[in-house]
Amino acid sequence: MAKILVIDDNDAVLTALLTLFRLEGYQVLTATDPSQALALLQTEPVDLILQDMNFAKGEMTGSQGKNLFYQLRTSYPQLPVVLMTAWTALDMVVELVKAGACDYIAKPWDDQRLLMTVQNALKLKQLQDQQRDADRKQQERQQAFAGKDLCGLVFASTAMERLLQTTLQLAPSQAAVLITGENGSGKEGIAQILHANSPRATKPLVKVNMGALPADLMEAELFGAEAGAYTGLTKARIGRFEAADGGTLFLDEIGNLSLSGQMKLLRVLQTGEFERLGSSVTRRVDVRLLSATNADLTRAIALGQFRQDLYYRINVVQLQVPALRERVDDILPLARHFLGGHKQLSREAGQQLCQYHWPGNVRELQNVCQRALLLCQSETILPADLALETDSGAKARALDDIARSDIEQALAAHQGIVSRAAKALGITRQALYRRMEFYGIATP
Repeated sequence: MAKILVIDDNDAVLTALLTLFRLEGYQVLTATDPSQALALLQTEPVDLILQDMNFAKGEMTGSQGKNLFYQLRTSYPQLPVVLMTAWTALDMVVELVKAGACDYIAKPWDDQRLLMTVQNALKLKQLQDQQRDADRKQQERQQAFAGKDLCGLVFASTAMERLLQTTLQLAPSQAAVLITGENGSGKEGIAQILHANSPRATKPLVKVNMGALPADLMEAELFGAEAGAYTGLTKARIGRFEAADGGTLFLDEIGNLSLSGQMKLLRVLQTGEFERLGSSVTRRVDVRLLSATNADLTRAIALGQFRQDLYYRINVVQLQVPALRERVDDILPLARHFLGGHKQLSREAGQQLCQYHWPGNVRELQNVCQRALLLCQSETILPADLALETDSGAKARALDDIARSDIEQALAAHQGIVSRAAKALGITRQALYRRMEFYGIATP
């Protein structure tokens, strides 16, 4: 609870105020004159000062209190001060309030008005302290990341700041990095920052979403193919490794790569050599590999679905991107970024955004903001414009529209490839992931 310093030369006043504030749960210190108060402040941090204006017997001009107030403003400019007296001219009160005093309470005082004045002053101080902390952190952040390319990353949370510091530390190296995290959490953005701050920044950053590729085309996509290597291919095709030569290759959802493709990938990482499909010519490339997954690769290794030796190759360093619900401080800055200044969030809408679970993470937040921009008919976005399923029962009803058995059958029929199973079910891949999470179905 807040600590209040009461400065008054009247013992009866001190006792009354001490009792009043302690009953409200405040800690209370007392001083009977300015010198005692200033000495006390050197050893005891306080949150608010309630000071009298006259301290000598027969004194009624308020000059002593005025001098004390200006001393306090000089030495403790952020400390709220409430004035209290029965003998001060109105013009002096106006002067001191303009100079920064929170308020003025006349004696005899009304307990409720005094308590409300103190509560408001403490609340204002808390908000000001929070803003100063935010400004200080932002300044420190700007200094820490000066000269770095953050690729437009929007964040305010300590978790993302720590992740970004590690990312920038790894960027100049050639080490393979495995970026893990839930779908939509921002793994691709971390890969972009790794590349943009590396010695390869002027070379290509080639991105491949392994979850969106049919299994029979993955190897051709990665390593290329000669004309006639498979039906319909009439001319040679350059693979993503060749396209990324000298730069960086980012493989998203790497857990979907076939075992034969994993073997070829392991060889490239070990030797830099590979052959196109349908060719015996060995080619060499210089590529830094960045990988991402939302799956548990250690479980896939145990099930024989992912090579352990490849796992160690791609996982020299692992970066874990926290889910959006784990970094609530990022929600409102991201929302304002997605709204682009076109509309404002109401306080209630902002609260709802911060309280929502965000199973789809940053990608879902972006979609919600885009939808709100389209549907909101005023300049201020209200909770209704967000159309979030905040009621748990409504959320369950929305997610159980497809039976668990149907989802499991679709995944089995398509060898665990989520994108194909989602297409067969007539929903998006993200919608399928949300239903899998709802039913507790492990990601293949």
